[in-house]
Parts: sequence; C-alpha cells; structure tokens
Amino acid sequence: MKGSTKLILDIVMGAVIPILVLNNFARLTGSSETTAYIVAALIPVIYVLTDTFVISRKFNVITSYVALSTIISGALVFWQVDGVRFAAKDTAALVVATVVFLGSMLIGKPMMQFFASQVFQADTPEKQGKLGILLAQPGARQSLFLGTGLIAGYNVIAAIVNFFLNLNIVTAKFGETLFNQQVAQVNGITRVAFTIASLVAFGLAFTLIYRAVFKVLPKEEGKSQFESDFWELMAKWENK
Repeated sequence: MKGSTKLILDIVMGAVIPILVLNNFARLTGSSETTAYIVAALIPVIYVLTDTFVISRKFNVITSYVALSTIISGALVFWQVDGVRFAAKDTAALVVATVVFLGSMLIGKPMMQFFASQVFQADTPEKQGKLGILLAQPGARQSLFLGTGLIAGYNVIAAIVNFFLNLNIVTAKFGETLFNQQVAQVNGITRVAFTIASLVAFGLAFTLIYRAVFKVLPKEEGKSQFESDFWELMAKWENK
C-alpha cells in the first residue's frame, strides 16, 4: 500500500468514521450514546490490529509497540468516565509512547534504530548485522538518540495538549449526547493535527539520521548519495 493511500486510510479510519459514529450512530440506530461511544472508539483499534496481524503481518519491535498502544486504548474504551479521568484515559496512549521512546534510550537501544532498520530495508539477518555496524558509528549512534529524543519530546507535548483539550472541551457527563459530540470535536482536532505533527517529527528525526549515516558512507562520482543505492554504498564502505 502506497504511503499516501495509507495516510488517507489512517485518517479515515482513525478520525472521519469515528466522528461520524459519535455524532450519528445513536440517532440512526436507536441505540444508546454509550454504545455509540464504544463503537466509535473500537473502530480505529480494530483497524490497527487488523492491519498489523492480518494484512501486513510484520512482527517486530515497531509493530509490537503499535499493537501494545492499540490494545491499551481498546481496553480503556470500557472505562466509562468523564472529566479529568476521561482526559487522562484519552491521553494514555501518548503516555505509553513517551515511556517506550524514553525507556529505549535509557537501556541503550533507541527506538529510532528499529525504524531506521525498516527504512533502510535491512530485511535479512546479514543486512541487519551490517546496518548495525554502521549505526554503531559515533555520529550515527548519536543521531539515533537525538531522533528518539525528538519523538519522545513530540509525544510529551502531544500528551499535554491532548489532556488539556479534553479537560476543557469534554465537560458533559459520560453517556450524554453532548459528551459524544464533545469527544468528536476533540477528535476532529487531534486525530488530524497529531498525525501531521507526528509526520513532521519523524521527518526531522530521519533527517538527522540520514545526514549522520551518509556522512559515514562514501560517495559515487557524479552522483548524489541519495541517488545511489544504499546497500552499494554500504559495500563500498565495508571494503574501503
């Protein structure tokens, strides 16, 4: 699936459809607002888990992290609270992300190392070993920590913004029509804004990593390093 298609699908399944369900499901089906809330909250959970375990079937550190966050979000759907507790509940996934990224730095295995492995397509044990040697170079390793810290910082900011948006906008009691409408309003803001902000944060993180990595690798005459095949440059670097 192309990146742009996947992004559109993520926004549709993570924001557009849940917002429509929050605003219309109870009225159209005659069910309770509580049922509408649960259905809307479970749609992105089911989408992510289906994509991870049925469609993509890629099991690694990254997918495990995504699955963990999704399962936590799914479990919390049934914690029917409002006010401060709802704001905290809705922010839980961002808190988990912050802990994962900061924790990976503390144990010396920055999360961006695993993202880099995916981006550079280290899809065999041999390639993973070679990439590991390259990423262990001082400049490259520093960029992994900086990139991971950048993403952790984004999650901290997003968590704070998300908490206070919910606290100030979602003021109705759980189970009321107005509660679902207010949740939809917050989702309309965060699901799109946070997706864009996340792309920017990861883009900056990968820029740091790319610069550090290609600073180590040799250049091919008459070519920009970005035009060269990454693994061919790796082979030249190993043999020099």
